[in-house]
Amino acid sequence: MSVDLSRKGIRTRAIHAGETHSSASHSSAPDLVMSSTFRVDREISFSANKLEADAPYVYTRWANPTNEQLEDKLAALEQGEACIAFATGMAATTGVLLGMLSKGDHLVMCDTNYPGTAEVARHTLPRFGIDVTPVDTSEVENVSNALRENTRMIWLETPSNPLLKIADIATIAKIAREHGALLVVDSTFATPIATRPLQLGADLVVHSLTKYIGGHGDAMGGAVCGSRELLEPLRTEALSHFGGVISPFNAWLILRGMATLPIRMREHAANAMVVAEYLENHARVEAVIYPGLRSHPQHELAASQMDNFSGMLSFRVSNSKDVAERMMSNFEIIHYAVSLGHHRSLMYLLRTDDLAETSYGLEGAELEKYRAVAGEGLFRFSVGLEDPDDICADLERVL
Repeated sequence: MSVDLSRKGIRTRAIHAGETHSSASHSSAPDLVMSSTFRVDREISFSANKLEADAPYVYTRWANPTNEQLEDKLAALEQGEACIAFATGMAATTGVLLGMLSKGDHLVMCDTNYPGTAEVARHTLPRFGIDVTPVDTSEVENVSNALRENTRMIWLETPSNPLLKIADIATIAKIAREHGALLVVDSTFATPIATRPLQLGADLVVHSLTKYIGGHGDAMGGAVCGSRELLEPLRTEALSHFGGVISPFNAWLILRGMATLPIRMREHAANAMVVAEYLENHARVEAVIYPGLRSHPQHELAASQMDNFSGMLSFRVSNSKDVAERMMSNFEIIHYAVSLGHHRSLMYLLRTDDLAETSYGLEGAELEKYRAVAGEGLFRFSVGLEDPDDICADLERVL
């Protein structure tokens, strides 16, 4: 029986959307199809450029039934028409940037965001003749002022990594439409449980599935959601030709993790609020950045476009190097490790000088503006699902 899941709640969609079930096995869980190639019963072009919409499965780099279930589920959560899954978040990011921008185009991008994205924008795109203007996208006028006649795309990350700045998606979407530019939003920190950028006017939304959506730190993936019209050319070039195709096994693991995404995000946010309030009242902590705190300078904007404040926070202490060393040796449950969005708590010190030099290219007044918030470095904390009292006790042990 066919069910219209678009009318169901987000928890129901997280469990049931996109899943097809084998008539042979009668399995309740989605089947895992690891085959790289498929038998076909009619003549099919050997080029992905000529694949018809109703073409059967031919080769997993072009399409795979397990990967498609992941794509359909995420599209349902984002309330978008379609989705493409990639091998990593960076494969999705570079797929959009290199698949949609050409020599002579101009990109406006947030000036502090995920370092991998920042480094592609700073080092790679200019080699292909694409101009990039980094701006503080938390201030709408900065975006407007940066636009040029050849601006093809505006790229937001909200909340941003690691400063947790919030961009006004709906307002910037209006600016992008009036200018004829595409608006792309990296919503990895928020997830579709908190924010659905397509519903606020964005053209594309990008996720690192490795993070909250997978949720368990055991599978890498990325995704882009949007209209079929925009995504169809990307499926051929950015996916099939660039080759950043997700393994069906990773897709299956992430698909499984998505079923509990709404419940996990509720608990991540609840834990993060407890930890943020603990840190904000700690004598050795100089600053705490969390959109759920009223002290966050954009708390009201965050509340207006986020149904959930997520589990990411950053904080600053004066002796960050010594504290980081104590974390490495004295943490009992928190892992001193990169990445985020896993069920376990993860902490890492992001040094200001390192990021300014390698990722953001900040200097002069822009560097001082960043340093005013981050000091010599911020601890980026992905608050996990452990008991919040245990998390706070672990922090007390090292602070």
